[in-house]
Amino acid sequence: MAATGSSSAASTRPASGPLFALGAFLSWGLGPVYFRAIASVPAWEVLVHRVVWTLVLLLPAAVALRRLPVAARALREPRTLRALFASTSLIAVNWLLFIWAVQSGRVLDASLGYFINPLVNVALGRVFLGERLRRAQIVAVALAAASVGLLAVTADRTPWIALTLGVSFGMYGLIRKTTALDSMTGLMLETALLLPPALGVLLWLGATGRGSFGGSTSTTALLAASGIVTAVPLLCFVAAARRMTLTALGFFQYIAPTSHFLLAVFFYGEPFARPQVLAFLGIWTALGVVSADAVVARRLALRAA
Repeated sequence: MAATGSSSAASTRPASGPLFALGAFLSWGLGPVYFRAIASVPAWEVLVHRVVWTLVLLLPAAVALRRLPVAARALREPRTLRALFASTSLIAVNWLLFIWAVQSGRVLDASLGYFINPLVNVALGRVFLGERLRRAQIVAVALAAASVGLLAVTADRTPWIALTLGVSFGMYGLIRKTTALDSMTGLMLETALLLPPALGVLLWLGATGRGSFGGSTSTTALLAASGIVTAVPLLCFVAAARRMTLTALGFFQYIAPTSHFLLAVFFYGEPFARPQVLAFLGIWTALGVVSADAVVARRLALRAA
């Protein structure tokens, strides 16, 4: 149906794709600014508000885009439902740890976690999907592993935050890749599965008078905005994915961890000593190798086609 649209609409699609991608990854990259602004609220309380307000925003969007029948079919399929329970657990862990890391002054660790995520994805593809690795990909994964190992040995603390974020998001992506659900419908169902415990926590907080919502005006507004912080970048990502190739979209993914890195070092003054410098240089080199290899592989595939 899109192919029969007007020529003016068709001409704007290539330009709008990168703009949507830029909006999505910049929003994710600036996420630490939001979570630092709400650092007075415990990370687990921010998480339950994020679940509730994200679902509040996604439901109308799902109705408008006619995704509710797709969601209903998914809930009737045992295999898909099991996959959703697994992905829901992983994204909850990932969200909670990221919020805690930002509030605890560990944005640099979070940045490293999302930098190693593409390399974790390559390794997971080999282990679980039987994907064959090209020589450059093997070199990149080995270099990344050596860089993280060096950081674990030489730094004053183990990079458990980076590893947990990178692996949990990688496993989440693996499950979602093998589940026939689009990004928005999947996230809507995941937040719906998290809704009962989230509402239970909010009711307990209200009954005991320990909740932050309804206290100061600024805190209440920031908690309510957690849905916007989560849903708007996702909707931009979905719009970008419809207008761009996955290869082109993949290069935008480095915007978010780069933004985290710049915020951590230049705005929040987190220590960036020699072990961190060496680890990041190794990871960046590995990412460069993988990116160059992806470009070459795509050109060869296009020529063969």
